[in-house]
Amino acid sequence: MLTKVLIANRGEIACRIIASAKEMGIQTVAVYSDADRHAQHVLLADEAIHIGPSPSGESYLRADKIIEAARTTGADAVHPGYGFLSENEGFAQALQQAGLIFVGPPIPAITAMGSKSAAKTIMAKAGVPLVPGYHGDDQSDSLLAAEAEKIGYPVLLKAAYGGGGKGMRIVNQANEFDEALASARREAKAAFSNDKMLVEKYIRQPRHVEIQVFCDSHGNALYLAERDCSVQRRHQKVIEEAPAPGLSDETRKAMGEAAVRAAQAIDYEGAGTVEFLLDADENFYFMEMNTRLQVEHPVTEMITGIDLVNWQLRVAAGEALPLSQEDVEIDGHAFEARIYAEDASDNFMPSTGTLEYVKFPPQDAYIRVDSGVIQGNQVSTFYDPMIAKLIVWGETREEALSRLKIALRDTRISGLTTNIDYLHAIARHPEFAAANVSTHFIEDHGDALTQQWTDEQQSLMLRLVAARVLEQRRNTSDFAEPWETELGWQTNARNQQSLQLSVTEPVSLTFTRTGDNWLEPDSHTSIRIIDERMVDVNGRRMHAELAVTQHGYTLFTQQGRFDCHAFDPLAELAHEEQAGTMTAPMNGTIVAVSVAAGDAVKSGQALIVMEAMKMEYTIRAPLDGVVEQVFFGVGDLVSDGAELVALAIADSDA
Repeated sequence: MLTKVLIANRGEIACRIIASAKEMGIQTVAVYSDADRHAQHVLLADEAIHIGPSPSGESYLRADKIIEAARTTGADAVHPGYGFLSENEGFAQALQQAGLIFVGPPIPAITAMGSKSAAKTIMAKAGVPLVPGYHGDDQSDSLLAAEAEKIGYPVLLKAAYGGGGKGMRIVNQANEFDEALASARREAKAAFSNDKMLVEKYIRQPRHVEIQVFCDSHGNALYLAERDCSVQRRHQKVIEEAPAPGLSDETRKAMGEAAVRAAQAIDYEGAGTVEFLLDADENFYFMEMNTRLQVEHPVTEMITGIDLVNWQLRVAAGEALPLSQEDVEIDGHAFEARIYAEDASDNFMPSTGTLEYVKFPPQDAYIRVDSGVIQGNQVSTFYDPMIAKLIVWGETREEALSRLKIALRDTRISGLTTNIDYLHAIARHPEFAAANVSTHFIEDHGDALTQQWTDEQQSLMLRLVAARVLEQRRNTSDFAEPWETELGWQTNARNQQSLQLSVTEPVSLTFTRTGDNWLEPDSHTSIRIIDERMVDVNGRRMHAELAVTQHGYTLFTQQGRFDCHAFDPLAELAHEEQAGTMTAPMNGTIVAVSVAAGDAVKSGQALIVMEAMKMEYTIRAPLDGVVEQVFFGVGDLVSDGAELVALAIADSDA
């Protein structure tokens, strides 16, 4: 058995590994960057070692610093989690040379699956079905374009050494190929230091179904059911479930056995995931094998009752798998929703800032929360913006889905933008409820998934915020004299108080305190505060919990999260003066500049490409015009809100 394990990762997965290790009596060591000095994984571990500045290239991707930390603390093993160095054969080799156990597969297995093109050759020999495509070494643009024509559009460009949707582009027709290839190459180079590309036939309306496999050093191998990860944005998973709905027993068995063959073909050990595309006729095709623990592993744990991290640590110590294939039992259904700091209404733009208010639902046998943050922590530009994973279980898919919707409404986070309401919209969508999912689900139903408040709903939300704010002021008032208060006390007059709130336009609200109620005469609305969660509106009780942040007010209701702020005319004027400028949506690095001063551009034309959080964002012209000035060049670091390009409106008479 291992005695001390160092976790070469951060965030929720580091906390997850620490929890299992402690249950097994294994001591834990955390590593952290400058940005993570006060992170939860640092506080939970038995020991913690600082390994460098905030950028991952100077900390979490520094194998030498991680190995030195392991030596310093006397760790006998290193668990890489997922991401960072988890599938880096050079890191695994360095650990081996340092006499440390890598909690992962043998180095040749990582190498074999690290190249998607080499992996497909191995899979073909093992009898695993493949998608038609080009996986060769000739990487000239002309050859790749010719191969795309041969395969037939649409095609999928994919980084050969990639993962997580990075370096991936769907190309629908030939005239889009060159731009898509250049962009995919840049993203792959930045994320994986390798821009080799694969070209594959793009299967329309496919499902993404993956098999969890486990192998040991004693020749034992098995599969632990499957997960459906079809609901994705930017090729990254959003909601996963297990088992896959509507899958026949025959297909489930065939996929599981194919996954085990794939693992055995490379003498695999430990936890791995074999990912397949599944078409409408239940034909399945190998996509890739991830030689690590997956983000979505909790849904498998919920339906099997198996602690996969526990198994990883035992197999790494040389133990045999505790179960055979015949012993594996599947019970119920589970969902996982990935909660991100991002704006679903703005092309899933990552959001950064302080988690000023965080409340998760209580955890029990049916609800689990995997998170690496608490209230007051920061979400920075340096790492993936995942806040938490919400996992639920039910005896049936319908029961689990109902529980997911309730748990999402009971998850309350403010201080920055999150995708919680977006996840709830997916969970309650009738097509999702009917399990009519594919990797195009978000693309097909995107408009119906973004929260849009009606004028009537917004009016009510503003009044609820106002009543909550006024009640808080009333309860916290501690003045000696009535004329020193802000509560509108007057002699020989009714107690009236006014607030100006704004979402996009300022609204003035005036309330009168009558008994226990706040009466808003203009709308004939009477609001009584019952407790911190409940209010009574004209005799109807409803959820309305308020969080006060530095940006304003956030109201959590059963209809979703509602944000507004106190109206400040000067701040609004400054905002209007900046409206319409082409500014950086967040901190990042310029990776491409397509125009120069004097160039005429068309609306929608790509001007600048910037990289942030390992993803590319294209800044496009909002209208026809002429470039007056480009303020940054390739390689420059830019701050959130910095003006990137000055554009003059095109002369209509020209």
